[in-house]
Amino acid sequence: MFSASDLAQTIPLFPLPGALLLPRGRLPLHIFEPRYLAMLDDALKDSGRLIGMVQPQPGDENTLHQIGCAGRVTAFSETEDRRYMITLTGVSRFRIQRQIEGFTPYIRAEVDWNGFEPDLGAVEKDADFKRAAFFDLLGRYFEHKELSTDWDSLKEAEGEMLINALAMLCPFDPEDKQALLEAPTLQDRREVLVTLMEFALLGGNNEETMQ
Repeated sequence: MFSASDLAQTIPLFPLPGALLLPRGRLPLHIFEPRYLAMLDDALKDSGRLIGMVQPQPGDENTLHQIGCAGRVTAFSETEDRRYMITLTGVSRFRIQRQIEGFTPYIRAEVDWNGFEPDLGAVEKDADFKRAAFFDLLGRYFEHKELSTDWDSLKEAEGEMLINALAMLCPFDPEDKQALLEAPTLQDRREVLVTLMEFALLGGNNEETMQ
């Protein structure tokens, strides 16, 4: 388990619209661009193996949101044409202090971990979580969006795993994903998630399928 002393002050950044990583969540990624292959090579040489996931600002891929989440590379496999499939396991959110220019083909930044200490602690609890009402809303949302999933597994999941997995996997807009990331607590994130699902039920249709 990571402690505050294990968190580097400078980390590589991987800007990816719509990709959300949360503490203790797992995010699979396909790495193939040369600059991000170099990023992965460097990350694997470091004992922390940290990569910071961040969202670009809408309409400007060169400007990043200030809050992201760092993940540790916990699994990777290489293809014959030197592409990688990796898994990042979320460690902690961070705030970008400044981007570091030059030296590498990918973005590096000095980051501040202060204010996100609970990310390194125990699994969060949500005492006000009403599962029956939540699953009723979730069922209507999935039907509206024509999504499918393993309902038995979802219903058996602990609260944090359930809320974070849905936040990461549901087809929300990048700015909505950022709002889920920045929610201070698990209860706040659940409330944002409920609001987004309720709002989606008033909107259009999406024929994506969540595996």
